[in-house]
Amino acid sequence: MGGKRKTNENEGMEGEEDSKHNIKKMKKEKSEILPSSIKNKEKRSAVHAKLKHQKKLDKRKKLKARDAAAKRALELGEEPPPKQIPRTIENTREADETVCMPDDEELFAGNDADEFSAVLKHDRTPKILITTCRFNSTRGPAFITELLSVIPNSHYYKRGTYDLKKIVEYANNKEFTSIIVVHTNRREPDALLIIGLPDGPTAHFKLSSLVLRKDIKNHGNPTSHEPELVLNNFTTRLGHRIGRLIQSLFPQSPNFRGRRVVTFHNQRDFIFFRHHRYIFETKEIKQSESKGKKAKDTKGESISKEKVIARLQECGPRFTLKLVSLQHGTFDTRGGEFEWVHKPEMDTSRRRFFL
Repeated sequence: MGGKRKTNENEGMEGEEDSKHNIKKMKKEKSEILPSSIKNKEKRSAVHAKLKHQKKLDKRKKLKARDAAAKRALELGEEPPPKQIPRTIENTREADETVCMPDDEELFAGNDADEFSAVLKHDRTPKILITTCRFNSTRGPAFITELLSVIPNSHYYKRGTYDLKKIVEYANNKEFTSIIVVHTNRREPDALLIIGLPDGPTAHFKLSSLVLRKDIKNHGNPTSHEPELVLNNFTTRLGHRIGRLIQSLFPQSPNFRGRRVVTFHNQRDFIFFRHHRYIFETKEIKQSESKGKKAKDTKGESISKEKVIARLQECGPRFTLKLVSLQHGTFDTRGGEFEWVHKPEMDTSRRRFFL
């Protein structure tokens, strides 16, 4: 009888523990209700704001704890804990076999024999012909005017009814090194075609987010000096080739007196174009003693020190390019051989990049 009573008591205790555990679980689930599951708009927004505030507090606690640990390690003469590197789409990109390495001898050998070597070795001076598609727009001429101010030794020719192959033939005879065709659609420039001469290649870019100089707040006016060229993140073989194509549009001897910088920054296969000039300014900084009192000379006046500060001023235009195709040789829609063409089925992952 006693044995049966004990087993019943044990079963009762276990049942109580299970019920307590279930109550705790239910309370936890209630506290972690997702805002999206709440139908009432006011209550949903209040819960969302509360969760957001809690996350902010937790983040601040973690930062304080990390700073305290680093300070303690420095006081004890130990190495501080390593800084955490945030995970981004760029540093978690898919591995690519075509990424250029600094010790790639084959790549450097190819550079000496490619279509751009004559311009980049100063054997030929860049001479650019800029034209439009047959149906021009209102913003097209304004964009071309600003391109003429960005690219030195560039010349604009009206397209008229000429075929593009005839224009390529004419440009070859006149010793142009490249052709830029500005394509427009619905009164807005939407594509750029860059043709290297005399042997190609032909790159087709989609153009978006165009902002002209007049629309940029506090813009500067560029001078006629030859600009410095900055190319960022063209890491693969294809990116290296596109970088050299862009490089062949500009002279290889920048005039630093003009303080002009032209930047092509590649990020996630989007090429961002920016045009700046840097300005050096002198600012007066009052010297102060270690106690916080102003330093004074013999006459009792405070001593001011001049400091040179550099800042950037955007000159415009501002736009974004995305590579659509790269073709061998000059422009040929029928018999042209393509090196690379972007297709929708290639966009299988957000972390897969080609440039």
